[in-house]
Amino acid sequence: MTDYRTLIDAETWAFIEKTNSYYPPDTIDYTVPQQRTIYDRMCREFFAGYPQGVTAETTAIATPANSIPIRIYRNAAPDNAAMVLYIHGGGFILGGLDSHDDVCAELCARTGYEVVSVDYRLAPEHLHPTAFDDAMDAFEWATRTYDCPVVLCGDSAGGNLCAAVAHATRGHAKKPTGQMLIYPGLGGDHSRGSYVTHAEAPMLTVRDLDFYKHIRTGGVDRTGDITLYPLADGDFANLPPTVLITAECDPLSSDGEAYRDRVVAAGGYAAWFEEPGLVHGYLRGRHMVGRARTSFARIVEAVSALGRGDWIW
Repeated sequence: MTDYRTLIDAETWAFIEKTNSYYPPDTIDYTVPQQRTIYDRMCREFFAGYPQGVTAETTAIATPANSIPIRIYRNAAPDNAAMVLYIHGGGFILGGLDSHDDVCAELCARTGYEVVSVDYRLAPEHLHPTAFDDAMDAFEWATRTYDCPVVLCGDSAGGNLCAAVAHATRGHAKKPTGQMLIYPGLGGDHSRGSYVTHAEAPMLTVRDLDFYKHIRTGGVDRTGDITLYPLADGDFANLPPTVLITAECDPLSSDGEAYRDRVVAAGGYAAWFEEPGLVHGYLRGRHMVGRARTSFARIVEAVSALGRGDWIW
């Protein structure tokens, strides 16, 4: 069994304990509406506000089948080199425009890029591939609306959706200029690596992952579906430059390494960073955990570079 007392520092333990006080580990055993209530409360407790000079507008993307709520973040001193399409985490059943509001505002402030957060439809009311379809529609809208490169950025479930969009659009006339994947779940092998070493990690367990997969798919076996499991793709050529950042104490960490290796083997650009001693969801701890603060700075640097078309790794 992994001894997390030797891997996780005091600041990170304080973050874990604060998170658990609002979102207990057994929350997964509650109903989905109850989970959402608990999650939303936890998000409010960690909300850090907007940096000076950042404004936000909540609107929607009209599609033939749906209206997708979005929130657009703008900087008082904009850098129009690129825009960021942000897709939030939450196990495909939680979250929305408010759950990652301050993260998007800070990303906007520190890169200068406009950031658009996407409120895709959630399971179980909307099973796969609904969230993927919404992410695709949002990306296509962004390429029509912005006369600049589009950087995909997402955490956890959002990282999964970003990668799925990148795979689906690589043959398009307009495709992502880069993707920043933050502790994404990409459909890796559960019998090896971090899935075994960190199966019972604080903040996220393999049992949690199985629950989210079952909810998202309605229990249907979708083995080989690359819109659900990007690592199932047999072709990793011509993908956009990709930066993956994972947490050491997270069952999903090996997905970052596996994805990096396949992109590089196919002749592409990919870099993977495993943040030592951090846990899934650490973005919320970026103001109270030194390691998380450093990692967020790395994320900002990567998004900025991808937007400029620079490969600095």
